[in-house]
Amino acid sequence: MYQPMTRIPCIFHRWMERWLRKWRTISVLIEIEDAEGVEAVAKTERDHFRMKVHHGFRHVPFYSARVTPSALEQLLEHPKVKKVYLNRTVKALLNNAVPSANAKHVMINGTELSGKGVTIAIVDTGIYPHPDLEGRIVAFTDFVNGRTTPYDDNGHGTHCAGDAAGNGRMSDGLYAGPAYEANLVGVKVLDRSGSGTLETIMRGIEWCIDYNKKNPTKRIHIISLSLGGEPQPFPTENDDPLVQVAERAWESGIVVCAAAGNEGPNYGTISSPGISDLIITVGALDDRDTSATRADDDVASFSSRGPTEYGVVKPDLVVPGVNIISLRAPRSLLDKMNKQSRVGDHYISMSGTSMATPICAGIVALMLQAKPNATPDEIKQALKDGADLWKGRDPNVYGAGYVNAKRAIERLLQR
Repeated sequence: MYQPMTRIPCIFHRWMERWLRKWRTISVLIEIEDAEGVEAVAKTERDHFRMKVHHGFRHVPFYSARVTPSALEQLLEHPKVKKVYLNRTVKALLNNAVPSANAKHVMINGTELSGKGVTIAIVDTGIYPHPDLEGRIVAFTDFVNGRTTPYDDNGHGTHCAGDAAGNGRMSDGLYAGPAYEANLVGVKVLDRSGSGTLETIMRGIEWCIDYNKKNPTKRIHIISLSLGGEPQPFPTENDDPLVQVAERAWESGIVVCAAAGNEGPNYGTISSPGISDLIITVGALDDRDTSATRADDDVASFSSRGPTEYGVVKPDLVVPGVNIISLRAPRSLLDKMNKQSRVGDHYISMSGTSMATPICAGIVALMLQAKPNATPDEIKQALKDGADLWKGRDPNVYGAGYVNAKRAIERLLQR
């Protein structure tokens, strides 16, 4: 909060400290217990003219605000204010990937699954209206710049959208995602540099929950979170604000897929909200660009390992995430910085658990097309039961194993 006042004469230190306590502000999340906590936040805002409450969350007991040190002290002294969290930074963490995951041409009762009728929310940097997504971006919201039409000034979210649901139109079907007929919702929570805050990500997930209440016949079925922040040493995982809101989405019936993170090969590096014991946490494997065989495949060295800070075994499973070719967002930051990674005019290659996560979300879309009434818990268990290879190895590296879309769907239909 304070920087050392080494260049200020000591006789002014006390005056300077009083000034900082009233004028310096920081961005925080305030967790309350009940209605008295709501009033405590309101009263503190009235008492401190530099404090500003930005948003009251509807599905978790939080407010976002900018507070002064003196306002922070008043909040922490109130018994109904449970905790105050720093509004920390969260960052964005198909060539052979789809056949490697056994997610191409999956047939059930003579019908090829394509994700038709299923909607995936890409909570990320936005979605560029790429030809491979034409007519399937059904909604868009922007918590960064407030724009109303789809765009992506970073490029990460567009790549993720294609990982899940690109139809390969501009590549004669070569670079298509698993759910090539699924609908998409763009939820922009990360800025041009790929960074956001706890508040914007939480608001984006909350928006998805509210969207379903307003559109019960056009629901979001899946949230894909190719982002994460360094987990904090809270007493329990459910003290993490991002975990709380992700789990509210899961409990509302939305399947949530989150990236494990790219901090491997060290153990204990799973990102938040992937530390949640409820949602699906996705690690990345390297298929060596050889879809015909899995013999040479292995977990990517960068894929984060478990266990979580709270002893939960993670990731849940691993999905192709190395050298994934997907949609390019022209003139976006990543497009300009990685010209060497462009593949033709319409595609770009990227690696990371960020890529593995939407591929998993696309597979979930196939599962929900096959069994529309499946619950998030049933989806997660079927994915893990259907995984193959690496059984008996360290689950904090490999999870339940290598995703197998066809087997996961078969397991789901047997329930």
